[in-house]
Amino acid sequence: MTERTESAERLERPLIQLAKLVGIGTSYVGMSNDYHEIDDDVLVAVLAALGVDASSDEAIAQSSKRIRDARRTRLVAPTLLHTVGEETRIPVNVGVFDIPSAKITLEDGTRYPGRIAYGPGDGSKAYVLNDKFITTAALIIPADLPAGYHTLHVSVAGRKQDATLISAPARVELLDQMKYGHLWGWMAQLYSIRSANSWGVGDFEDLSNLLVDSKKHTGSDFMLINPVHAAEPVSPLTPSPYLPISRGLVNFTYIRPEAIEEYRLLGKESLDQINQLHATVEPLNGDSQLIDRDAMWRAKMHALWIIFKVGRSPVRQQEFDDFVHEGGDALEGYATWCLCYDKWGAPSRESTNWEQRLDKNSAEVAALRQQFPDTLNFYRWLEWIASQQLDRAQKRARENGMRIGIMADMAVGVHPLGSEVWWNPESFAKGATVGAPPDMFNQQGQDWSQPPLNPIVLENTGFAAYRNLVHNMFSHAGAVRIDHILGLFRLWWVPADKKPIDGAYVYYNSDIMLGILALEASRADGVVVGEDLGVVPDYVADSLKKHGLLGCAVEWFEQFDGTFRAPADWRPYALASVNTHDLPPAAGYLEFEHVNIRERLGLLTGPKEDFERSAKAEQDAMLRMLVEQGYLQDALAEDVKTNEAAVIEAQYRALKGSPCKLLAASITDAVGEKRAQNQPGTNNEYPNWRIPLADGDGNVVPVEGLFARESVQRIANIMRD
Repeated sequence: MTERTESAERLERPLIQLAKLVGIGTSYVGMSNDYHEIDDDVLVAVLAALGVDASSDEAIAQSSKRIRDARRTRLVAPTLLHTVGEETRIPVNVGVFDIPSAKITLEDGTRYPGRIAYGPGDGSKAYVLNDKFITTAALIIPADLPAGYHTLHVSVAGRKQDATLISAPARVELLDQMKYGHLWGWMAQLYSIRSANSWGVGDFEDLSNLLVDSKKHTGSDFMLINPVHAAEPVSPLTPSPYLPISRGLVNFTYIRPEAIEEYRLLGKESLDQINQLHATVEPLNGDSQLIDRDAMWRAKMHALWIIFKVGRSPVRQQEFDDFVHEGGDALEGYATWCLCYDKWGAPSRESTNWEQRLDKNSAEVAALRQQFPDTLNFYRWLEWIASQQLDRAQKRARENGMRIGIMADMAVGVHPLGSEVWWNPESFAKGATVGAPPDMFNQQGQDWSQPPLNPIVLENTGFAAYRNLVHNMFSHAGAVRIDHILGLFRLWWVPADKKPIDGAYVYYNSDIMLGILALEASRADGVVVGEDLGVVPDYVADSLKKHGLLGCAVEWFEQFDGTFRAPADWRPYALASVNTHDLPPAAGYLEFEHVNIRERLGLLTGPKEDFERSAKAEQDAMLRMLVEQGYLQDALAEDVKTNEAAVIEAQYRALKGSPCKLLAASITDAVGEKRAQNQPGTNNEYPNWRIPLADGDGNVVPVEGLFARESVQRIANIMRD
């Protein structure tokens, strides 16, 4: 039997102990159930990315002592979790004869009136530190502590220390409609769906109309859209919505100029200018081949500047000032970064580039802010307008009867040269990026280029960066889908100058991060969906279930050893869909578009015939399941090409046969689109995230009349039956 654990000798090594001390996995089991131990040079590099020196035996010893001493000398950990309705014991490091006391300042600034008792610790052995015997006592936080982000003040023997005390619900509760049934909605790539009034790319006004129309004509209760995190201020714009400049802010390129209140204040000359600008990009709305974000933004940004310069009423100006005040440091950082980008050019890795030479406290940056106050304010204003238009879309959805409305998508991380990393470099690991270890699809692993949040800094700062991110997303949406939810438990870090295969897992405090999700979701009366596709360790699956998070069930992935599972056997706590944005739409998949793309782009590792044969076997297995479960007539399954629409509808009937609490229908499936939005493993070889919505004949499908189309109504009738 192959050894699957580290030997006693390896576990005794100081480097291994240091790595484990700070949460680095020194071994792992891969997707193919293969066991790996992390090489020493990788561990040293990952430790360095965490700010821990392990460059020599002496450094390892010093780092280990420093970390252990710091944990023992502190009274309490800097961030603590309390579960609402349960008594919580908080460990406190005290002298053996010391008695600690504590009080709590609630999130609203008032004093918690309850009594915080003192009790024995967890039985840990006493130890000597600085000639004093230290033991672990416990502060007992009462069950009635309300939910919120509080501050715990601890005092003992003349010493004082404060800690962030996060009091969170035990789980995200299901919405009433989901407790004994399910809700259903649509999946949409917002940028791809244009109206006659769009500027060549779908925008927040289009989203507003999509939400209202989908409820009115199909009865849906949510719309899952691509991430709309903040982007660059100047073309060229990054196509991928999963590589944002900042996750905590909104993408202002989705603004509809004509929907801004101040548009009505414009004079004839300004209106003519904006109409002319719109006319230059209006033909893009009819282009079925490619989304041209850069042409859109060059025209739209000019129009937005015209509207910005017209000014605001006193009431609107006060609203803007309040937004800037509430946006605080995050908004100021993004606006400043946009100004630098605007005036000094795109950031790069070159040592002479402004982003590499300067930081937020540099005199040159301060001088630029003083030199261009209007431009700086313009970028603040763009964020205000974008947030307002996104909020209006969500408000209209709820007013028109949608139970959830917008389901926002949270990317795994941020652009390595983006505003978040530049403005708050201390929050991110230095010298490592996020990726994935080798699996059956990528034998060399993956490097996603995004710098990971530093878990040590997260703990020391009360998880403020993550709290703010989750809060901001729920402020614009009724549900949040978290891409790669496993990242709350562990992330694969790839050290700089290493290949993706030469990485290691770094573990995060998932209990606290899941607690934050539960707290923010409860405040928003919202839902959390975690993208947990692929191999999920048992402890992760158990924790997600315990905290009430929904996973994802994708019909094409619900198979084992060449046999598809009956939908009735799928897990209830999931968002069920036929496919994902990384697969071709249903019609394309049935026509083996995924085979054809990989052949065209040279992505196949073997003969096309082999991959095609495998794809055909997979399709046959899907058809067998649909027929055996009564979702498709046997005669129709014998000729997929002729009966393609019937097969697709059968796949959606199968979704309805599952116990999943949320069901999602893809708009691309409903209109007959065949092209994939994204082909993993490619960049510009394929127009990822730039495919406009079209039907099976290649004709553009606009917002107007989308949900009244016969093919859309057929899918909707299945979903709402």
